Amino acid sequence: MEKAILRKQMIKTLEQLPKKQKQKKERLIQQLLFASHSWQQASSIGVIRALPFEFDTQPIFAQAIKENKRIAVPKTIDKALHFFEVDGDTLYQKSAFGVEEPISEKAALELDLVLVPGLIFSTAGYRIGFGGGYYDRFLSTYRGDTISLVFSEQINDAWQPEAFDIPVAKIITDSYESTQKGAAR
Repeated sequence: MEKAILRKQMIKTLEQLPKKQKQKKERLIQQLLFASHSWQQASSIGVIRALPFEFDTQPIFAQAIKENKRIAVPKTIDKALHFFEVDGDTLYQKSAFGVEEPISEKAALELDLVLVPGLIFSTAGYRIGFGGGYYDRFLSTYRGDTISLVFSEQINDAWQPEAFDIPVAKIITDSYESTQKGAAR
């Protein structure tokens, strides 16, 4: 099936996920993330400010601050993804894509862990995002750990990754954990 059709279908599915069910799934996935070796070892984490239908990342920001981890949020500049360190005082503006990007110019030095967003995920860690290729370009040179936090509804193996697609090292869902490249512990 064509990626554009899959994207539209998944956005609709996520928008229709009942709020209480979504929150329950998020709490379980957060617990698995915070207990993971990848989270425990990371001192700096890259994470998006999610759209309403996506996995809510605000509790991740709160936990990272509580644990004195550095947080960086991506910003698109010249068709490339750049992560900027943020804190509780950081101001954000909506991008052309409707996502909040930091106004801060304090670039993140090196990220230990990037929480990679997406709409659809294969069990092997490949993902369909919003179609800009920003994360695949970023991940092609990134050498740190990667995890995607995924609702079970987003798992779909009925599509083929393309040559430029870069898999995440680990997927954490509300129904199972999947490891690609042996990165999870």
